[in-house]
Amino acid sequence: MLQEVYIIDDKAELINKVQEIFKNEREYHFVSVKATDMEIALENIPTLIIVEDDNNEMSAVEICQKIRNNEDNNITPVIVISSNYDHDYRVKILNMSVQHFILKPIDEKYFYYTVKNIIDFVSINRRISPLTGLPGNVQIQTEMKKRLLKRDAFAVMYFDLDNFKAYNDVYGFSNGDEVIKLLARIIVKNIHNIEYGNNFIGHIGGDDFVAIIDKYDYDKICKEIIDEFDKKILEYYTDEDIERGYVEVANRKGIIEQFPIVSLSIAVVEVENGNFVSPLEIGEVSAQVKHMAKEMIGSTYVINRRRAKK
Repeated sequence: MLQEVYIIDDKAELINKVQEIFKNEREYHFVSVKATDMEIALENIPTLIIVEDDNNEMSAVEICQKIRNNEDNNITPVIVISSNYDHDYRVKILNMSVQHFILKPIDEKYFYYTVKNIIDFVSINRRISPLTGLPGNVQIQTEMKKRLLKRDAFAVMYFDLDNFKAYNDVYGFSNGDEVIKLLARIIVKNIHNIEYGNNFIGHIGGDDFVAIIDKYDYDKICKEIIDEFDKKILEYYTDEDIERGYVEVANRKGIIEQFPIVSLSIAVVEVENGNFVSPLEIGEVSAQVKHMAKEMIGSTYVINRRRAKK
C-alpha cells in the first residue's frame, strides 16, 4: 500500500534529502507543499505530515494547530523538524499532539526509523475498527493462537445481529452504525464486568463481534447481554414500528415483506483439554453453532461443549 507523506516546507529544500534517505522504499511517496498551500495536504489525508519549522513564514505552532483543527487530520501523525533548541518551545510543540520533534542537523538513520516506525504503527492501527475502536481479525486470530499454544481453557463467543439488513434498509446506514456501536458498548460493558478475567473483545466487521473469555458461567453472561440488548434496541425504532413489532421492506420484486425487531444471536464455543488445534477449527464449529442460534426466533444463545479428541 502506498504511504503518502506531505512535507510542509515553503522552500521545498527538505524533500530532496528525504527522498534520498528513502530511495530504496518504493511504498513511500513524498510530496512537498508550502504552508499557504497545506490545504492540499489536508484534503488528501496523508499517512504522515512533516513540518519543516525553519523555512515557513507560518510558525510551526500555527501549522500544527491547523492540522489538529482539521476534522479529517486531527489524528494524522506529525513530525516537526527544527533548529530551535529551546526546551520550552519543544514542549509547546509536543503539547499539540505532535508525535516527534527532531532537531537539526538531521541524523539520517534516526529520521529514517522514526518515519518508518510511525507509519508502521499507523498501519497496525488501521486494523482496528474505526467505528467501534475494537481490534480486528488480525488481533483476533493472534489472541486465539496465543491461548491455544498455552493450552488455556477459554471460550470464544460470537455475536451476530438478526434482521439487521432490513433495519438498514428502513432506517439507513447511519442509524445502522449506531446499532452496531450499541452492541459493542453492551458487549464491552458486560465482558469487562467479569472479575479477574483475562478477556478480549474484537470486531470482525459489520455487525459481527467476538469475545474470548476465560472459563466462566457462559449462560449468565449471554443472558445479561441479551437482556440489555433487547431493552435498548427499542430506542432505535419509531413507536409505530415497536407497536407493530416489525418493519416493512420491499423485496426485489416489489413485494412488501415484514421483518421483526433486530435481535441478537450468540454462539459460544468452549475450548479446553486440547479439543481444538487451530483458530480455523474453532471458526468452523462456531459457524455451525451460530447457524443453530439464528434458526431460533428472537435473541438467543447456543453453547457448544465439545469433548477433547482422544
